[in-house]
Amino acid sequence: MKTKFPEYKGLDLTGINKEIEAFWKDKKTFEQSLAIRENSPAFIFYEGPPSANGIPGIHHVMARAVKDIFCRYKTQKGYRVDRKAGWDTHGLPIELAVEQTLGITKDDIGKQISISEYNEICRREVMKYTREWEELTDRMGYWINMHDPYITYENKYIETLWYLLKKLFENDLLYKGYTIQPYSPAAGSGLSSHELNQPGCYRDVKDTTIVALFKLIEDDRSAFLYKDTDTDVYMLAWTTTPWTLPSNTALAMGPSMDYVSVKTYNPFSGDPITVVLAKAMLETYFPAGNKDLKWDSYRPGDNKIPYQILGRYKGKAFEGISYEQLIDWVRPRKPAFKVLPGDFVTTEEGTGIVHIAPTFGADDYRIAQQYDIPALIVVDREGYTQPLVDRHGRFYRIDELDKDFVKEYVNQETYGEFSGRFVKNEYDETIPEGAETADVAIAIDLKQQNKTFQIAKYEHNYPHCWRTDKPVLYYPMSSWFIRTTRVKDRLIALNNTINWKPASTGTGRFGQWLENLVDWNLSRSRFWGTPLPIWMTEDKTEIKCIGSVAELKTEIEKAVSAGIMKENPLAEYIPGDNTEENYQKFDLHRPFVDEIWLVSESGKKMFRETDLIDGWFDSGAMPYAQWHYPFEKKEEFDQLFPADFIAEGVDQTRGWFFTLHAIATMISDSVSFRNTVSNGLVLDKNGNKMSKRLGNSVDPIETIEKYGADPLRWYMMTNAQPWDNLKFDMNGVDEVKRKFFGTLYNTYSFFALYANIDGFNFRDGVIPVKERPEIDRWIISLLNSLTKEVDEQFGNYEPTRAGRAIQDFVIENLSNWYVRLNRKRYWGGEFTTDKRSAYQTLYTCLETVSRLMAPMAPFYAERLFTDLNSVSGHHHAESVHLTDFPVYDESWIDKGLEERMGLAQKISSMVLGLRRKVNIKVRQPLNKLMIPVIDNGFQEKVKAVKDLILAEINVKDIEFLTDTSGILIKRIKPNFKSLGPRFGKLMKTIATEVQKMTQEDISRLEAAGEWKLETSGQEIMLLPEDVEITTEDIPGWLVANDGNLTVALDVTITDELRYEGIAREFINRIQNYRKESGFEVTDKINIMIMKHESLNKAIDQHRENIGMQTLAESVQLVDDMDTENARKVELEEGLYTWMKIEKTASDI
Repeated sequence: MKTKFPEYKGLDLTGINKEIEAFWKDKKTFEQSLAIRENSPAFIFYEGPPSANGIPGIHHVMARAVKDIFCRYKTQKGYRVDRKAGWDTHGLPIELAVEQTLGITKDDIGKQISISEYNEICRREVMKYTREWEELTDRMGYWINMHDPYITYENKYIETLWYLLKKLFENDLLYKGYTIQPYSPAAGSGLSSHELNQPGCYRDVKDTTIVALFKLIEDDRSAFLYKDTDTDVYMLAWTTTPWTLPSNTALAMGPSMDYVSVKTYNPFSGDPITVVLAKAMLETYFPAGNKDLKWDSYRPGDNKIPYQILGRYKGKAFEGISYEQLIDWVRPRKPAFKVLPGDFVTTEEGTGIVHIAPTFGADDYRIAQQYDIPALIVVDREGYTQPLVDRHGRFYRIDELDKDFVKEYVNQETYGEFSGRFVKNEYDETIPEGAETADVAIAIDLKQQNKTFQIAKYEHNYPHCWRTDKPVLYYPMSSWFIRTTRVKDRLIALNNTINWKPASTGTGRFGQWLENLVDWNLSRSRFWGTPLPIWMTEDKTEIKCIGSVAELKTEIEKAVSAGIMKENPLAEYIPGDNTEENYQKFDLHRPFVDEIWLVSESGKKMFRETDLIDGWFDSGAMPYAQWHYPFEKKEEFDQLFPADFIAEGVDQTRGWFFTLHAIATMISDSVSFRNTVSNGLVLDKNGNKMSKRLGNSVDPIETIEKYGADPLRWYMMTNAQPWDNLKFDMNGVDEVKRKFFGTLYNTYSFFALYANIDGFNFRDGVIPVKERPEIDRWIISLLNSLTKEVDEQFGNYEPTRAGRAIQDFVIENLSNWYVRLNRKRYWGGEFTTDKRSAYQTLYTCLETVSRLMAPMAPFYAERLFTDLNSVSGHHHAESVHLTDFPVYDESWIDKGLEERMGLAQKISSMVLGLRRKVNIKVRQPLNKLMIPVIDNGFQEKVKAVKDLILAEINVKDIEFLTDTSGILIKRIKPNFKSLGPRFGKLMKTIATEVQKMTQEDISRLEAAGEWKLETSGQEIMLLPEDVEITTEDIPGWLVANDGNLTVALDVTITDELRYEGIAREFINRIQNYRKESGFEVTDKINIMIMKHESLNKAIDQHRENIGMQTLAESVQLVDDMDTENARKVELEEGLYTWMKIEKTASDI
């Protein structure tokens, strides 16, 4: 055990980081924290798996700090908190990265490179930056078991996923459907709705829009539209996706909506036409003033076009009316081009008539199915029917289509120009920026055929792929779905039991997502991922879903016996043997599972459905799959599920949070997590998204190297609540380092310096708190109140409030108040009971703070704790992280004392503010402070701390005013920010009454904390926050107000006060001189000062105090001085002199 507290030359948080990190590794402190609580209650934590194919960024520090804080806190609270790391290894991110590295596209896989080779590269690349992730984890102090992580590509993990999928299949929650789904041509895969709702997926784009003219066929059904016109009649339909118009096969109108037929002119050709649109949208296309224009006066090209309303109709009147095909590239194989009733039609924008392309819209597909309207499809050379646009996002080339189909159904003359053209230029990287789009080309073509009424640019929100950043299409796909809509009500009910931080995420972003839930599109047409464990016969009549490797082995044996498989590739696998060796005998990825054929009950050959599953299912299943459940840990699983706590970024709300919740609900009828913190985004200091391209990204390792991990973690937690977006500013990290950690370090250094001088080690008896001086009892009371608050805030998952409370205590109360007011108790003199009390009190504060801050600042908390404990030996634990969280003692909390001291701090702050206002230094004493008495107990409270206040503000006396009339003149004015929300229309009337209030009224309001007035026949109760009260300065005095508290400071400086101020300044210069000369704090000195008319009296009158404060045995005024070894000092503005100090003979 050490005999002296360690002292340092300065605060080196980066060095402390490295030393403590090495200490933890050497002592296996993390492992110890688990071992000592082996039999303690468990606190279950789930780690959301990152992907190691990307380098971690500064935003990962935020998420990992949140996790670490509460895991450390719960450990200190006596729980065993196992923390198993994980790696997310499947899916689009890694596949697209590998494609880019290899310079290939999805179509090249299986041709230029085998699926096996491709997947092996994915397996290797997905763990590429593991070392960087491990380095950040260690450097930032995130304790988690990185040596035994769950990895989503491992066979055991995949086997659990298959087990879960089979459970869903058996419960009729897994089905195959043909629907319109979000599809990413750039990624070559469908997307789930939660992928489409990742932050940033919807972006504002400016597209070409068309109001197309659909020409009606005149027959008995449409005759009512022709009786009052001699022109052709058209339906006006607006679209933001002109590329879908060639696939139009119907129009939809709201059956109960009002429509009008309007005679006008085609704005492009000048031909007279009659058009139909919703009445509500009439003025959007036909300004009211044009109605009065003369019909015959119009000339083609005129900006103002006349119009006449011919008829008014309900939408249901148009049902079944036929129209001509707008773009005749491909003729449908069944009758089409009808007007249908649609319940989704609105008049928020457009024309109230919706163009229906059944292959490219969910509502379009549904209504076409309902009314037996065909989709416009083509037949490829293999004989399969396809939408007009292929999965690359381009119109099929004519040579890719069946020749007989082309001959009978395709207009090669009109289609030829667009054959093979991409519908979005973004899908073809060879297309230069600014080149004509398919939408523009179609618009021009329709304009030339007089089939458009309006062409315009339109800015709207359009979905983009979360990984390629390119636009998505809504595309017809045959996919496997999880029937999440069936359990929607249960998902919502269980979500209501989760403690979300912030609560608004649970009820808002997440809750609203559940309210609008759609079935989960599980299929992915890719290569590297968990294969869907479903085998079907070629005729799709028989199906098997496999739920384990053992079951697959058994089914293959049947296929071998039936002659469908030659041999069993799982022959060496031993069911029930869960060793790693056994599970390394096979691979459950493609292409190996694709080469497995099974036999149906009727003896037919069965093929695996080629789809993979959504990678989000992988991560969402981690509560089960990380333990290889139910093949292992089956008996213990109830103690491992659900999680007590998880945390990730807000971008995971509709990602990992959703998939965790959905799978747990469907499999276990349970929540997956009880408490969650969803942290906000980390932006640059200007609020912009960070990116290497913009040059505003921050390297977390470099930041930790420069400032240390603790200031970074502390800044992220205390600058704003973790769920708010953080505008990251390096200056803020530096400020935290200086203000909080610098103050705490200086406080410890002060303690260590004097404790070592006096030989204090805190091994002797503890002085009872009730026997200590009031200032000690106050800080101990505040310390216990702090402990209570920090414990509550951490317990409520509020790290910002906890951190700010600790910070405020250290800076404002411990350092700026307690230590500063008690410095003399530590200086010189005998080792009295009072001095012991001061040391014990300060030690207790520092040691308790080290344990309170340990979850948030683990490195410096460790250093502070070990430095203190290495001498006192109060704790057997060699690490702060092996101690229990502090427990407050209610009997030591004295709220009355805290209130009195708080009042002293408030008064002192107000007075010091007045001094700054007129540039009077604190070392300059002043004569008097006047304080009006607020209420009966106020004066006694202030009197109890009067000496402290006077010492802090350097004023001779306090005078209490029970009657301020004739002394203080107060002014009052209404605070409209408070009055407006409270009183609304009465605000102005109340404001008038406020301005009539007398000095007596104002005093009563301040004393009582409320003021009753009657206005407009109503009784109104005014509160202090409803008004703003100021006090006029008195000649020779300065006045300040804070709420109902007023102080008046006498700023007149007499000669005597001035001399005392000069003496205090002189003492300050001597102390600085001592420090800069390297003198020990115990060294005694002799002082020589060159005489100066304005200085001599000050020195003579205060010589004794100067000597006592500076440990000077003599203070001499001299007529002359050798200035070579002397120092010139300024004691007040314009007052300079020379001084010299020397150690006394006994100290040399």
